[in-house]
Amino acid sequence: MIKVIIGKKGTGKTKILVDMVNSAVESATGNVVCIEKGTKLTYDVKHSARLVDISAYGVSGYQGVYSFVAGMLAANYDIKEIFIDGIFRMAGDDQAGLSEFVSMLEKLDSEVDFVLTVSADASEVADNVKACIINK
Repeated sequence: MIKVIIGKKGTGKTKILVDMVNSAVESATGNVVCIEKGTKLTYDVKHSARLVDISAYGVSGYQGVYSFVAGMLAANYDIKEIFIDGIFRMAGDDQAGLSEFVSMLEKLDSEVDFVLTVSADASEVADNVKACIINK
C-alpha cells in the first residue's frame, strides 16, 4: 500500500510522518525504515526504526530512489514499512516522475507499506498520486 502526505512547504508533513514512523515501530511485525535526505530526523525518530540518509549513497532521480528501495527490500525480507520524507528533495519535483515512481512502487512484489511526503498542492499531482493521499 502506498500513502502520500501532501502539502506545501511548512504545513507539517514531516511531523505527521514522524508520528507515523514512531507508531509503526510500536506495532509493526517487522522492520521499519525511514529514508530522508540529511540527518534532521535523527532525534525525532525512535532508535528502533532504521533511519537512512540517502545522500550518503549518491542516489539521485526517481529511478535511483526506486533502485535504492528495491535493493533494501531484496536484502531484507523483514522490512514491513518504508517512510520517505521529502521525495522531491531526493529525486526532483518532476510531477511525471513522481507519478511513475508511485507506479513502480505499486508493482513491487512485496507486502511493504510505503509512506511518502510530497511538497506540493494536491491539485498539482497526477491521479494515481491523488488516490494515495491520506491527509485530505
